[in-house]
Amino acid sequence: MTAPSGTLRLGSIAPNFQADTSNGPIDFHEFLGNSWGILFSHPDDFTPVCTTELGAFAKLEDEFAKRDVKLIGLSANDTSSHHAWIKDINEVAGSNLTFPIIADPERKVAHLYDMVDYQDTTNVDKKGIAFTIRSVFIIDPKKTIRLIMAYPASTGRNTAEVLRVVDSLQTGDKHRITTPINWTPGDDVIVHPSVSDEEAKTIFPKFRAVKPYLRLTPLEKE
Repeated sequence: MTAPSGTLRLGSIAPNFQADTSNGPIDFHEFLGNSWGILFSHPDDFTPVCTTELGAFAKLEDEFAKRDVKLIGLSANDTSSHHAWIKDINEVAGSNLTFPIIADPERKVAHLYDMVDYQDTTNVDKKGIAFTIRSVFIIDPKKTIRLIMAYPASTGRNTAEVLRVVDSLQTGDKHRITTPINWTPGDDVIVHPSVSDEEAKTIFPKFRAVKPYLRLTPLEKE
């Protein structure tokens, strides 16, 4: 499925690209393989908010790996800059960052994924070229974009929320459910509207109808 005029939407196939990274050259789709992926962008190396973000994601690498999710960052700098910056990130966060960071000094990937900052006129490099915003793309094993988030350069993201969305998407794919506000694993879920009450009695024997359109159920622990 392709969105109109090349615009990326939920359900679009994540565009493929080749790029240099801090871990060497990659083909993006080959890098993802049959795993889930999170592509997230940063304005610039050696900047304060980005440094805290990369450290936080690095400290959660094992948690994402448990969910078969590959992390890959992006920043508008070359690989030599990334390698030096990773040392700072690990020193500041007490992390051991191993996922690749894409080198995108010409903003080729940033434009491909519409990550360029059109709002903050100060968010530019020495040449006056706009830096990237803080975008997040969650991509499933079929290379389908399942979530898009965009934050301004001034605001750091919440790694727990990114992990929570992965849990929600993967749980929804496995079971015929959706997740309510502030859901975290272990909380009750919502029976999907496509499931009739008769089906629900078999699939979700503990479900309860708050309203005819709002049916909550616990999920059995696996």
